[in-house]
Amino acid sequence: MTDALVAFLRARLDEQLEKARFASSTVAKAPERFGVDPEQAAAHARFSVATAEVHLALLEDTVIPHLGAGGAADRTAEYQLRLLAAPYVEHKDYPHD
Repeated sequence: MTDALVAFLRARLDEQLEKARFASSTVAKAPERFGVDPEQAAAHARFSVATAEVHLALLEDTVIPHLGAGGAADRTAEYQLRLLAAPYVEHKDYPHD
């Protein structure tokens, strides 16, 4: 289950980053088209991309290395994995137990 959840989550987070980058470039090019202030559009774009990057970094750098380690580190990593995956629980490809 853990391997399937890691693969699933990695794919979702990659998609999230790709969508954030696309949306930020689209809105940044013509913020008036979307009825937003250029400064607000730029700030939101940076926030969206940074959020996606942070989630991926958390998964890759602090969760995955500790999965299967045994003991408290393993339990904490699995808990963090499930927290990161929680927003996607209704996704059709979510690997339920």
